[in-house]
Amino acid sequence: MSEKDNQIPTNKELVDDLVDEFKSTCDLGDGDSETPLVGGSSDILQEPEESDSKDEDKTLADDYIDEEALKDKELTYTDEDRERLKQESEALKNEGNNLFKSGALLESVDKYTLALRTCPLAYNKVRAVLFANRAAAKVHLNRKLLAIDDCTKAIELDETYIKAYIRRATLYEEAEKFDEALGDYNKVLEFDRTNADALKASVRLPPLIEKKNEELKAEMMGKLKDLGNTILKPFGLSTNNFQMVQDPVSGGYSINFKS
Repeated sequence: MSEKDNQIPTNKELVDDLVDEFKSTCDLGDGDSETPLVGGSSDILQEPEESDSKDEDKTLADDYIDEEALKDKELTYTDEDRERLKQESEALKNEGNNLFKSGALLESVDKYTLALRTCPLAYNKVRAVLFANRAAAKVHLNRKLLAIDDCTKAIELDETYIKAYIRRATLYEEAEKFDEALGDYNKVLEFDRTNADALKASVRLPPLIEKKNEELKAEMMGKLKDLGNTILKPFGLSTNNFQMVQDPVSGGYSINFKS
């Protein structure tokens, strides 16, 4: 191993790495005209080198967005009010981006949340970017279920949002929800047939889905066998007295008794 390999990265180097990752995982452009950037799945889920114990203890319960309350407020808005609030939300998003880049992840989540509470509901794509960027911050805080929720909200607001699909698919795959992950990647291929992440996943995931289904089936059969033995024991029988035979045509099973 070389002397360079043994060197401990400086704080500046760690921040530079986070900035580089931020550029590949967050949307920095205006919501109305943004073209989603597509990063590799390994980048999307990469965790920080160190975890602050205080961050681990803090909940994100205050990230709730009361859309009904926003609807009520917007009944009184003029067009000028909506445009002003949109600009304010974009300024808050930029503050959140800067906090993310500096490693202040919890603070960036708070800024994105405030931006979502500020941005009028009519600006779907602006709000979709805010949810997606907040999801990126939550991933780095290891709040991955909450990140999935934010990706889902982003997709509901912009059903063509490729990056949100990829981030959610990556999170689903890590959670071994392979069917859901493949569904998201297939959706990406509807919009971009050349997307490298989705193409790789379309080959990688089907065998994993089949393997998991077989494991679930084996587990279910084991539980049924245990139940059957419990029921049959008083009669001096066990499931070994019965044989399951699969119909080669229908794929169904019949049970034959054997002494």
